[in-house]
Amino acid sequence: MTLDIKLLSQELNTLLWESGETVCTAESCTAGRIAAAITATPGSSDYFRGGLICYANNVKTQHLGVSAELIAEKTPVCEEVAREMAAGALRMFGTTYSVAITGFAGPSADASALGATMIVGTIWVAVSDGEQTLTTLLTEDNGRDRNLENGTRAALKLLVELVRSRRAQ
Repeated sequence: MTLDIKLLSQELNTLLWESGETVCTAESCTAGRIAAAITATPGSSDYFRGGLICYANNVKTQHLGVSAELIAEKTPVCEEVAREMAAGALRMFGTTYSVAITGFAGPSADASALGATMIVGTIWVAVSDGEQTLTTLLTEDNGRDRNLENGTRAALKLLVELVRSRRAQ
């Protein structure tokens, strides 16, 4: 885990620990890296409720309520799927916030599984508090490990942004 990801985890710890708010994850391409980053900071058991690793589309549909038709129409790597994953995780874990990520980290040999238009490094992140959902798109291919690291970093940054914006209201 990189220093900047550890620092984001510590910032999130400060924000959530003091407020008593909670968070959960729904991870496809990162397979638990975001949950690991969140829980790397002591005290995280006070606010981290759990996560679902949902690599397979049927896990997204059966456990998170993502529309199978949406996946068939737009692929599992799109903004709408990330949003539905975040909403489903909120329902599943009953938390204040959720983080969802879906993407195509690589290698390029896997591109045919998602269609010819899918670009390696395409990753969608969604964070939600049930009222507001923020999303971000990553599209740069820096190799599988770096793509997953960048997705984890982007997810934590977006979550910190949502927590801070909710506090400002």
